[in-house]
Amino acid sequence: MTHLLKALLSLGLTILLMVSPAHAIRDDDTYDGNIFPIYAGNGSLGYGQGPSLSEALRQKRTSVLVFYLDDSAVSKAYSPVVSAIQLIWGNAIDLILNTTDAFQGRTSNDPQEASYYWHGRIPQVVVIDGQGEILLDQEGQVSLDEINDVISASTGLSKPTDSLKIDSFNEYNSFMVKE
Repeated sequence: MTHLLKALLSLGLTILLMVSPAHAIRDDDTYDGNIFPIYAGNGSLGYGQGPSLSEALRQKRTSVLVFYLDDSAVSKAYSPVVSAIQLIWGNAIDLILNTTDAFQGRTSNDPQEASYYWHGRIPQVVVIDGQGEILLDQEGQVSLDEINDVISASTGLSKPTDSLKIDSFNEYNSFMVKE
Protein backbone atom coordinates (compact mmCIF):
# COMPACT_ATOMS: atom_id res chain seq x y z
CA MET A 1 0.00 0.00 0.00
CA THR A 2 2.81 2.44 0.82
CA HIS A 3 4.53 1.72 -2.48
CA LEU A 4 1.29 2.47 -4.32
CA LEU A 5 0.80 5.71 -2.34
CA LYS A 6 4.40 6.77 -3.02
CA ALA A 7 3.99 6.01 -6.72
CA LEU A 8 0.76 8.03 -6.93
CA LEU A 9 2.31 10.97 -5.07
CA SER A 10 5.36 10.82 -7.30
CA LEU A 11 3.18 10.73 -10.42
CA GLY A 12 1.06 13.65 -9.15
CA LEU A 13 4.15 15.72 -8.36
CA THR A 14 5.62 14.97 -11.77
CA ILE A 15 2.43 16.12 -13.51
CA LEU A 16 2.33 19.32 -11.45
CA LEU A 17 5.93 20.13 -12.30
CA MET A 18 5.36 19.52 -16.02
CA VAL A 19 2.58 22.10 -16.23
CA SER A 20 4.05 25.44 -17.14
CA PRO A 21 2.36 28.64 -16.02
CA ALA A 22 0.44 30.71 -18.53
CA HIS A 23 1.95 34.03 -19.47
CA ALA A 24 0.07 36.80 -21.20
CA ILE A 25 1.91 39.99 -22.04
CA ARG A 26 -0.04 42.91 -23.49
CA ASP A 27 3.01 44.84 -24.71
CA ASP A 28 4.49 42.27 -27.06
CA ASP A 29 3.52 40.51 -30.26
CA THR A 30 3.11 37.01 -28.84
CA TYR A 31 -0.02 34.96 -29.32
CA ASP A 32 -1.90 34.63 -26.03
CA GLY A 33 -5.27 33.51 -27.39
CA ASN A 34 -8.37 35.58 -28.07
CA ILE A 35 -7.38 39.10 -26.97
CA PHE A 36 -10.86 40.26 -25.96
CA PRO A 37 -11.38 38.06 -22.88
CA ILE A 38 -7.73 38.42 -21.84
CA TYR A 39 -7.12 42.14 -22.33
CA ALA A 40 -10.62 43.66 -22.38
CA GLY A 41 -12.43 41.31 -20.01
CA ASN A 42 -15.03 40.54 -22.69
CA GLY A 43 -15.42 36.88 -23.51
CA SER A 44 -18.38 37.55 -25.79
CA LEU A 45 -16.15 39.07 -28.47
CA GLY A 46 -14.03 37.21 -30.97
CA TYR A 47 -13.47 36.51 -34.62
CA GLY A 48 -16.35 34.89 -36.46
CA GLN A 49 -19.09 36.01 -34.08
CA GLY A 50 -21.99 38.04 -35.32
CA PRO A 51 -23.26 38.55 -38.86
CA SER A 52 -21.17 38.66 -41.98
CA LEU A 53 -20.67 42.00 -43.70
CA SER A 54 -22.84 40.89 -46.63
CA GLU A 55 -25.68 40.04 -44.20
CA ALA A 56 -25.34 43.40 -42.40
CA LEU A 57 -25.40 45.26 -45.73
CA ARG A 58 -28.40 43.25 -46.89
CA GLN A 59 -30.25 44.25 -43.70
CA LYS A 60 -29.17 47.90 -44.20
CA ARG A 61 -27.62 48.17 -40.73
CA THR A 62 -24.69 50.27 -39.61
CA SER A 63 -21.60 48.07 -39.53
CA VAL A 64 -18.38 48.60 -37.61
CA LEU A 65 -15.54 46.53 -39.02
CA VAL A 66 -12.48 46.13 -36.82
CA PHE A 67 -9.34 44.60 -38.28
CA TYR A 68 -6.87 43.19 -35.74
CA LEU A 69 -4.49 40.35 -34.88
CA ASP A 70 -4.47 38.32 -31.69
CA ASP A 71 -0.66 38.38 -31.68
CA SER A 72 -0.25 42.15 -31.98
CA ALA A 73 0.59 44.47 -29.07
CA VAL A 74 -1.31 47.37 -30.68
CA SER A 75 -4.39 45.19 -31.15
CA LYS A 76 -4.17 44.02 -27.55
CA ALA A 77 -3.99 47.63 -26.36
CA TYR A 78 -6.97 48.55 -28.57
CA SER A 79 -9.21 45.67 -27.45
CA PRO A 80 -10.91 47.65 -24.59
CA VAL A 81 -12.12 50.22 -27.15
CA VAL A 82 -13.65 47.45 -29.27
CA SER A 83 -15.29 46.03 -26.16
CA ALA A 84 -16.66 49.48 -25.31
CA ILE A 85 -18.21 49.78 -28.79
CA GLN A 86 -20.15 46.60 -28.10
CA LEU A 87 -21.04 47.74 -24.59
CA ILE A 88 -22.35 51.13 -25.74
CA TRP A 89 -24.10 50.25 -28.98
CA GLY A 90 -25.13 46.62 -28.40
CA ASN A 91 -27.65 45.43 -30.98
CA ALA A 92 -28.02 48.85 -32.63
CA ILE A 93 -25.03 48.07 -34.90
CA ASP A 94 -23.29 45.07 -36.35
CA LEU A 95 -19.80 44.80 -34.86
CA ILE A 96 -17.79 42.67 -37.26
CA LEU A 97 -14.37 41.57 -36.01
CA ASN A 98 -11.79 40.49 -38.58
CA THR A 99 -8.52 38.89 -37.68
CA THR A 100 -6.35 39.70 -40.67
CA ASP A 101 -4.51 36.38 -40.85
CA ALA A 102 -6.97 35.19 -43.50
CA PHE A 103 -6.48 38.35 -45.57
CA GLN A 104 -2.69 38.09 -45.95
CA GLY A 105 -1.81 38.15 -49.64
CA ARG A 106 -5.48 38.23 -50.62
CA THR A 107 -7.44 41.13 -52.01
CA SER A 108 -11.08 41.45 -52.93
CA ASN A 109 -12.95 43.62 -55.39
CA ASP A 110 -16.26 42.81 -53.69
CA PRO A 111 -17.49 45.54 -51.27
CA GLN A 112 -19.59 42.87 -49.53
CA GLU A 113 -16.41 41.18 -48.27
CA ALA A 114 -14.51 42.60 -45.31
CA SER A 115 -11.12 42.12 -47.02
CA TYR A 116 -12.17 44.76 -49.57
CA TYR A 117 -11.81 47.46 -46.87
CA TRP A 118 -8.56 46.31 -45.24
CA HIS A 119 -5.48 48.46 -45.99
CA GLY A 120 -2.89 46.05 -44.60
CA ARG A 121 -2.36 47.69 -41.19
CA ILE A 122 -3.85 47.05 -37.77
CA PRO A 123 -5.85 48.02 -35.94
CA GLN A 124 -8.18 49.53 -38.50
CA VAL A 125 -11.78 50.64 -37.96
CA VAL A 126 -14.31 51.07 -40.77
CA VAL A 127 -17.86 52.28 -40.17
CA ILE A 128 -20.32 51.66 -43.01
CA ASP A 129 -23.87 53.00 -42.93
CA GLY A 130 -26.97 51.06 -43.95
CA GLN A 131 -26.63 52.29 -47.55
CA GLY A 132 -23.10 50.89 -47.86
CA GLU A 133 -21.34 54.26 -47.62
CA ILE A 134 -18.05 54.43 -45.74
CA LEU A 135 -18.37 56.97 -42.94
CA LEU A 136 -15.07 56.29 -41.17
CA ASP A 137 -11.97 54.45 -42.31
CA GLN A 138 -8.95 54.89 -40.06
CA GLU A 139 -5.92 52.93 -38.98
CA GLY A 140 -4.34 52.97 -35.55
CA GLN A 141 -5.80 53.83 -32.16
CA VAL A 142 -9.03 55.48 -33.33
CA SER A 143 -10.68 57.21 -30.36
CA LEU A 144 -13.89 55.87 -28.94
CA ASP A 145 -15.40 59.38 -29.07
CA GLU A 146 -14.75 59.63 -32.80
CA ILE A 147 -16.31 56.22 -33.44
CA ASN A 148 -19.30 57.11 -31.25
CA ASP A 149 -19.86 60.34 -33.21
CA VAL A 150 -19.94 58.46 -36.51
CA ILE A 151 -22.18 55.66 -35.23
CA SER A 152 -24.57 58.21 -33.72
CA ALA A 153 -24.79 60.11 -37.02
CA SER A 154 -25.33 56.88 -38.94
CA THR A 155 -27.96 55.32 -36.69
CA GLY A 156 -29.70 58.50 -35.56
CA LEU A 157 -29.29 57.33 -31.96
CA SER A 158 -27.83 59.61 -29.31
CA LYS A 159 -24.28 58.92 -28.34
CA PRO A 160 -23.57 58.29 -24.67
CA THR A 161 -23.75 61.37 -22.48
CA ASP A 162 -21.31 59.94 -19.95
CA SER A 163 -17.65 60.32 -20.73
CA LEU A 164 -15.85 56.98 -20.75
CA LYS A 165 -12.18 56.19 -20.33
CA ILE A 166 -10.12 53.04 -20.36
CA ASP A 167 -8.86 51.99 -16.94
CA SER A 168 -6.60 49.08 -16.03
CA PHE A 169 -6.86 46.97 -12.93
CA ASN A 170 -3.62 45.09 -13.57
CA GLU A 171 -0.96 44.91 -16.24
CA TYR A 172 -3.14 42.69 -18.43
CA ASN A 173 -6.78 43.71 -18.17
CA SER A 174 -8.53 46.96 -19.00
CA PHE A 175 -12.13 48.04 -18.90
CA MET A 176 -14.29 51.08 -19.59
CA VAL A 177 -15.34 53.37 -16.72
CA LYS A 178 -17.39 56.54 -16.51
CA GLU A 179 -15.32 59.67 -15.83
